[in-house]
Amino acid sequence: MVIDELVLKTLTEAGKPMRPGEIAQAAGVDKAEVDKAIKQLKKEEKIYSPKVCFYDIKK
Repeated sequence: MVIDELVLKTLTEAGKPMRPGEIAQAAGVDKAEVDKAIKQLKKEEKIYSPKVCFYDIKK
C-alpha cells in the first residue's frame, strides 16, 4: 500500500486529528515517510491541520 493511502486510512479509522508520530506508530511506518505523505496530501487538499501539528482528513 502506498504511504499516502495508509496515512488516509489511519486518519479515517482514528476519526480524530492526529500528530505525525501517532500516525506513523498506528500505521507501523517511519515518521519521515509520514511527514512526506502529509506534505503531499496537504498539497492535494485531502487533509488539513485543525491545530498546530495535528492533521485530519477533509470531510
